[in-house]
Amino acid sequence: MEPSTPLWVPVLQTLVVFAYFLLFTALLIWAERRVVGRMQSRIGPNRIGPGGVLQTLIDGVKMFFKEDVTPSMVNNPIYTVAPLVGVIAGFLTVAVIPIGGEVTLFGEEFTLVVADLHVGVLWVLALSSLHVYSTFLAGWASNSPYPLMGGIRSSAQMISYEIAQGLAVASVFVYAGSLRVSDIVAAQAGSGPIAGMPGWYAIPLFPAFVVFVVGMVAEAGRPPFDLAEAEGELVGGFHTEYSGLRFGMFMLAEFMSVVVMSAIVVTLFLGGPSGPTFGLPDAVAWVMPVFWFTLKTAAFVFFFILLRGALPRTRYHRLMDLGWKVLIPVALVWVLVTAAWVLVSEAGGISAATRTWLAVGAGVIVIALLLTGERQTARATDADVDAWDDPDRDDPDRDAKPRAPHDEEVAP
Repeated sequence: MEPSTPLWVPVLQTLVVFAYFLLFTALLIWAERRVVGRMQSRIGPNRIGPGGVLQTLIDGVKMFFKEDVTPSMVNNPIYTVAPLVGVIAGFLTVAVIPIGGEVTLFGEEFTLVVADLHVGVLWVLALSSLHVYSTFLAGWASNSPYPLMGGIRSSAQMISYEIAQGLAVASVFVYAGSLRVSDIVAAQAGSGPIAGMPGWYAIPLFPAFVVFVVGMVAEAGRPPFDLAEAEGELVGGFHTEYSGLRFGMFMLAEFMSVVVMSAIVVTLFLGGPSGPTFGLPDAVAWVMPVFWFTLKTAAFVFFFILLRGALPRTRYHRLMDLGWKVLIPVALVWVLVTAAWVLVSEAGGISAATRTWLAVGAGVIVIALLLTGERQTARATDADVDAWDDPDRDDPDRDAKPRAPHDEEVAP
């Protein structure tokens, strides 16, 4: 930003962007309760405000004044700081995400983004990965076994999926040739390599797009990957010992991560706020980028809600298998394919037939990796089932016992 820019411009940008995401998070909480209620033949909140839209505000006020019980065995400083980490990381992540285009107000022209950093993509990766510290510190500081298990699960989950997400994002900035978020958004404006299609990176980088979408669900700790707060076996997970306002901050951080992850995938793969303005005059056209960004982000938020209402929680070993055996290999291969594509294009380009064969070859490699991962997962699952079906699995002398022959081994 120019040194002559008045102070009120960056202050207004910051307030508008943070208020936008905070309001979006509040509407997400209400929408999720309504949509999941419909999916489960319930009504959901419907009394406070039109359609119950103010229920989130009332719940927040109630949680703010609710009694906050602190168990005696906790590590109090870390126990208190842990909820703050997730909320602060969520707010800082959105600082480089543009929610609109150029806006002119009182003679000053600016973009609806807090800071357009040269390394904006690295900022997103760094800040979004800090969310796991909130979960792990909460579990560790509680000095209780079940919260600690939830924190450890969250840490292992983050490591597994952060690698895949980082490789997917690497495909984006290798293809765009820049780490600046505004450059990535600008490169996706207009028409794409296929006639009649938008220039979104989700089309040429479709495998990276899929890897990032799956990884963002796990990164946010949302169903079916909410293993860190599995109430079936961990009582309540990492926040079992929390109550009152501090518990409310964990809820805020979780729902905010949904909005933040949706905004990130929209920005990196779906053009962010770019979209047609339909020839509207400049006095009104500035609204359209905000509208397109909100619409795209809302579509992914709705995707998160559908997953919560439709899918059961997965088993932990399946979560790890998906991250290490499928997503990471696919993302790594696609980074190499993207880099080769960019180098060949800079060397003078390639013919349409060669591009087709390269795309087919890359697709074959990705499908082969997926099928290999599925076969390994199926074999591991069959072995687990056989082990649990063994009636002597808990007997320390099982190896010394004579085992009955199988039916197929018995001579007629």
